[in-house]
Amino acid sequence: MYNINWNIRFKTEGINYSLRTFESIDIDCSVDNLVDTAVITLPEAFMNDVFNIGKEVKRGSEVIIKAGYDGELQTEFVGYVLDVVNNDNSLKINCEDALFLFRKEVKDVELKPTSVPKIAQLLIDQIDSSYTLVCDYSISYEKFVIHQATAYDVLKKITEETKANIYFDTEKKELHIHAPYTEKGGEAIYSMQRNVENSSLEFKKAIDRKVEVTVEKTNLNGKVESYTGGTTGGDKITLKVGSIATADLKKIADAELIRRSADMYEGSFDTWAIPFVKPTYSVKIKDEDYPDQDGKYYVVGVSTSISENGFKRTVKPGIKLSL
Repeated sequence: MYNINWNIRFKTEGINYSLRTFESIDIDCSVDNLVDTAVITLPEAFMNDVFNIGKEVKRGSEVIIKAGYDGELQTEFVGYVLDVVNNDNSLKINCEDALFLFRKEVKDVELKPTSVPKIAQLLIDQIDSSYTLVCDYSISYEKFVIHQATAYDVLKKITEETKANIYFDTEKKELHIHAPYTEKGGEAIYSMQRNVENSSLEFKKAIDRKVEVTVEKTNLNGKVESYTGGTTGGDKITLKVGSIATADLKKIADAELIRRSADMYEGSFDTWAIPFVKPTYSVKIKDEDYPDQDGKYYVVGVSTSISENGFKRTVKPGIKLSL
């Protein structure tokens, strides 16, 4: 039987603090969300001593959560404390990844012309120049305006308009921007009959998911331009974007088509801490009952829970990558 081990450390103004106990840890990570989060729930008291972590743990404190079995620890979360709240005889420490830093306002500016990498680098230069931009999705803008906005607001606008996967690797101090399902992390293997506890997966075939995507923009002269891709007669989806360069409307349509019309799983499955997995991983899923659905799938999201009930993960796969 495996023994759960963990190490939770905070750093505030150069002072390190380690938690002695916790009730639960809940971590939620996804390439579809701009932010990864962690919630650490503590009992109100430990060994008859009331928890008083106000000096050691507060808004902006750095946090690293490591956990695993029998001393083999993996880094599960790196980020910053958003707030500490009392809730029903317990304390909750709410944490965010590096997006926490990017909730600050940036300077008003009109960029004409520009591109997603240039905008993202501008944000990094203003917020924290120690971060590195990792971007292979270069969408151009005829004009992009930042007005009374935070860096978070700008990143949110970019992901909504371009359909990019935007996320932080806080441990490596990287801001990632990629076309959907292109950034590849590690690999893991799951068998529905061996290391999957519960599953709500439903396989969707591309042939049954016909979609037609139109991307519309208004150019600098006030004229509406558009690009349409996909299958004629399929579900019609219209995306309205800002002053995207005309040549890049196709990239956005293609990105949305991948999300909506590839062979893929919808739903999720519950498993344990081993094997380690996180968003961007490729997971090989084997199912003795439905071998035609065997294959490698892109991991969109992972929710991890650690408590007295065990160490569990809920994995959300996306498109099928290969057999």
